[in-house]
Amino acid sequence: MKILVVDDSKAMRAIVKRALSTLDRVAGATIVEAVDGKEAFATAQAEQPDLIISDWNMPEMTGIELLQALNDAGSCPSFGFVTSESTPEMHELARSNGARFLVSKPFTPEALDDALASAV
Repeated sequence: MKILVVDDSKAMRAIVKRALSTLDRVAGATIVEAVDGKEAFATAQAEQPDLIISDWNMPEMTGIELLQALNDAGSCPSFGFVTSESTPEMHELARSNGARFLVSKPFTPEALDDALASAV
């Protein structure tokens, strides 16, 4: 399994990667990173990840714009958000574009594992 972690914060990418490393559900996964949606789109095309975990608000291209671009390209793997904002409108927009989950920051590894149950 290959997972693409997308966040403009290097520290947050490290936190997500560390949480993933503790989960049996994704044990042995290869994790690649991108700093924004634009880089993530190119990385997703090249790396063909099985799962993308993205922040929502980022420069260049937001997480929802990334999800929409992947959908438009016909190449959207399982996709979820880990974000500091979590309004009902965001949940609906994420779901309507095919996101499998939206986890609010700060999060626990258990919360991420619960979210991944529907995504992997």
